[in-house]
Amino acid sequence: MPDSPSTDGRDAGDGRPVVDPERLRRRARFLRELREAKELRERVQPRRARVARMRQQLRMRTFRW
Repeated sequence: MPDSPSTDGRDAGDGRPVVDPERLRRRARFLRELREAKELRERVQPRRARVARMRQQLRMRTFRW
């Protein structure tokens, strides 16, 4: 049936995803909690966090945009 709405989460008209405010709230909360967990880990394990930060900087330096 070509007139039925798509079930894959996309709007049939323009191909953009349908915005679900509840999903966006859950995603924002997840990202906020993830950031807080990383900050807590850095405070609890400063040496390990420093090493991880140095590795990330080295990775970003060697990867050219």
